[in-house]
Amino acid sequence: MVTTPASGAADLHIHTTFSDGAPSPATVVARAIDLGLSVIAVTDHDSIDGAIEAALQAGVTRCEVVIGEEVSTRQGHVLGLFLTRTVAAGLDVEETIDEIHAQGGLAIPAHPFLRLGGARGVGLRGVGLPWDAIETENGSPGAWLANRQAQRESGVWARAQTGGSDAHILAAVGSVVTVFPGRSALDLRAAIKSGTTRAERRNRSPLIGARTLTRSLRRRLNGEADRELARRRSRTAGEEV
Repeated sequence: MVTTPASGAADLHIHTTFSDGAPSPATVVARAIDLGLSVIAVTDHDSIDGAIEAALQAGVTRCEVVIGEEVSTRQGHVLGLFLTRTVAAGLDVEETIDEIHAQGGLAIPAHPFLRLGGARGVGLRGVGLPWDAIETENGSPGAWLANRQAQRESGVWARAQTGGSDAHILAAVGSVVTVFPGRSALDLRAAIKSGTTRAERRNRSPLIGARTLTRSLRRRLNGEADRELARRRSRTAGEEV
């Protein structure tokens, strides 16, 4: 008798203190383990340092950490998964996909139709490019319409669909996941390549969105958002020297 492999759940879009997230990599890993997630991807803006720290914190646990990054391209944000080095910000989206693939990573448009606050999708510029998947369920407050558009149009972007919380606070981790056959990060990668993933929202509490929005507004008012953006730009400029 052929048995069906158990399904795993992965949150593939999480931010930490290494960019504009509130939780540390260690607390993200602990939260993921508590939730029973089998895989997470830490995808800080224009840096893989938080993901590396999370992987070190995870060690040998029930939850694997994929090294990821949310890359700021000229057209919008792109998720790179299974990376070995940081992908430079400020490239065209086509160049960014090439850079991700050159290191054996997977390229996924983050919230492709969302343009709200700091969230910038690549929009129609991404149609026809060699994506490995498309993010069709993003947990950001206000992403409902953009998610629906991504779901409707996913067929012309990629075979696989992914979901991620886009968590900037600890409570949001795991609120949106990618369900896949198997349990390991390698199983997840194979499922994305074969188009056998499913995006799923697991927590619809309006309190998570309210807390995320409150934090975002506070950071804008006290200048932390601008300071963090300046730090990212400075780091990227340093890498280009």
